[in-house]
Amino acid sequence: MKGEHAVSGDSLACSGHQESPERKRHDLGYLPFLVRRDGVWLYRGTPIKRKAMLCMFGSMLTRDEKGAYLLRSPFETGYIEVEDVPFLAVELDWTGCGKMQRLCFRTNMDEVVVAGPEHPIRTDWNMPPEACPESCPPYIRLREGDNRHFPLEARLSRPVWYELAALAEPGMCQGIPCMGVWSCGCFFPLAKQTSGTDCDA
Repeated sequence: MKGEHAVSGDSLACSGHQESPERKRHDLGYLPFLVRRDGVWLYRGTPIKRKAMLCMFGSMLTRDEKGAYLLRSPFETGYIEVEDVPFLAVELDWTGCGKMQRLCFRTNMDEVVVAGPEHPIRTDWNMPPEACPESCPPYIRLREGDNRHFPLEARLSRPVWYELAALAEPGMCQGIPCMGVWSCGCFFPLAKQTSGTDCDA
């Protein structure tokens, strides 16, 4: 495909590409990549469809001290545009229940993480529905960027979000009754509790 050939033949250094040992990393400015909100990666406007190539680029991604996204190979670095977050959580598996529950997520790049202290679930749960017309989807932290304040996250796809919501139970967060989920001993709020009996998490 046009986009794939363009990427593989362009300037980003890939494994297997022979480089002089004296060559040093240099900045490329902005690279012609766009990651759409739906998780599709574009190179010069053309979708990249090869899974292995996507996983390789995803593994090179980080964020700088201002939160901008960078593709960083052993030799080159360049900024890319990301509409929301660069990854989607496309599969959920869980074991146990209550505080002993473990929520395991797989991303569209086949990265697997278990929600917990190092991989928290984040959502704007304490907001009125009208303040977030498309609802407020949850995100899960995958790994740190160059700055710990700007991690790399995956947004939960709608089917995974529905699965997660089905596991929600009453709890409290910041003194506010809410619905949330447990994973590895951590309680993650998902939405304000509008009915039912309050229950301390």
